[in-house]
Order: sequence, then C-alpha cells, then structure tokens
Amino acid sequence: MADSVDELHEFAASIRLPARAFHRGARHPHYDVTASQRRYALQHGAIAISARDAVRIGLQTTLPACVIATEPTQFSLFA
Repeated sequence: MADSVDELHEFAASIRLPARAFHRGARHPHYDVTASQRRYALQHGAIAISARDAVRIGLQTTLPACVIATEPTQFSLFA
C-alpha cells in the first residue's frame, strides 16, 4: 500500500516492476508481484503488512470512481 497513487507508481518504477504487473480494474488496484519481486521490494524500502491489515486499510480507503478504474492504490506485500 502507498500513501498516494504517485508514490506507488514511483516505487514500482524504482524497483522496475513491469507495467503488466499492475492489476487494472480491481476495487483496490494493485501490482501482482512474484516472491522474488516481493523480496526485492522489501530490500528497497517496502514494509510488509499482513493480509488482514491490507484488508482493514483497504476498507478504510474510499477512492473516486476514476481512480478505481485506472490507477493503483496498493502494493501487495503480504507478510
């Protein structure tokens, strides 16, 4: 998860996540990452959260429809 869409995109770019990893159209859009991409992200500043925390945070976040349809809001790094 990121504090903003811009922050998420910047971090994804900094760890060279491919654009195809972005899960478009999801209620809480995110990047799908492999185990090795997850490890790399953690080594470069990502903070692991539990799946339960991700759901809790996601439920507390309300996004405008235009953001839900086109922009990522979370970075999946489950502990």
